[in-house]
Amino acid sequence: MSHTAVQIIAHGPRAVAEAAAAAIDADVVLEGATYSILEEDEDRGIWRIDAFPTSDEEAETLRARLAEHPELTVKTEVLVDADWLAMSLSGLPPVRAGRFFVYGAHDRGRAPASTVNLRIEAGAAFGTGHHGTTTGCLMAFDGLLKRERFERVLDVGCGTGVLAIAAARTGSRVAVGTDIDPVSVRIANENATLNRARCRFVHASGLDDRRIRAEAPYDLVFANILAPPLVALSQDIKTALKLGGVAILSGLLRTQERRVTAAYLSRGFRLESRIRRDAWSALVLRRMG
Repeated sequence: MSHTAVQIIAHGPRAVAEAAAAAIDADVVLEGATYSILEEDEDRGIWRIDAFPTSDEEAETLRARLAEHPELTVKTEVLVDADWLAMSLSGLPPVRAGRFFVYGAHDRGRAPASTVNLRIEAGAAFGTGHHGTTTGCLMAFDGLLKRERFERVLDVGCGTGVLAIAAARTGSRVAVGTDIDPVSVRIANENATLNRARCRFVHASGLDDRRIRAEAPYDLVFANILAPPLVALSQDIKTALKLGGVAILSGLLRTQERRVTAAYLSRGFRLESRIRRDAWSALVLRRMG
């Protein structure tokens, strides 16, 4: 039976929405689920979850997890047969994150002369710069660049390639990105060409690929993925980094900070800072041992 494209929408108080998001993250059936959580009404304290299931099983499981939180109002809407992704991207405004200005083709004339301008075309890949996790990573990177430089950079789960491209455009001699999705890898390489950035993006699962190991150890590793794989990859990320190297981790909710931080502290990392955007967090950790 073919899957009918739907959008599942939930509204409720912030604490309840974050708890529901944590339940989604913890469900193995929803490991690859696409959803967002953001503040919708600041005055009323209302937050919103938008989920886009890719199968009937995923839709049923999402509704079950949300139903565990009765303070949420949940509805399901059938998506019309249209290129809704392209339409939504065409309306996205440019994003400023520290020295970085991220924009799409529709905003080519708005890029300032005083910023590092990154033209990112998302297509079907994650990472336009609008999501709190991507913005947090760019802001964390901007802060680090004020006092140090990174010759060799790895971007794990690169999506559109925006983070590795940002590194290449600010002086990194080696900028490598990986993703388990071949479409994202293709889009990231196209974006590198658009930005005249010396990056290389490869289709790989995990960090044991020979093309990744060949450039190690890295001075900086970006990993903007999800909390469970961040925890699972803690030793691999440590191995990929030189002593004193930095990991910028995101894709995690504020409620997941403690779990992810603990995994890295146990591997000999030191937490240097965190940046919070909406319900999301970006962690900056340095390998000390």
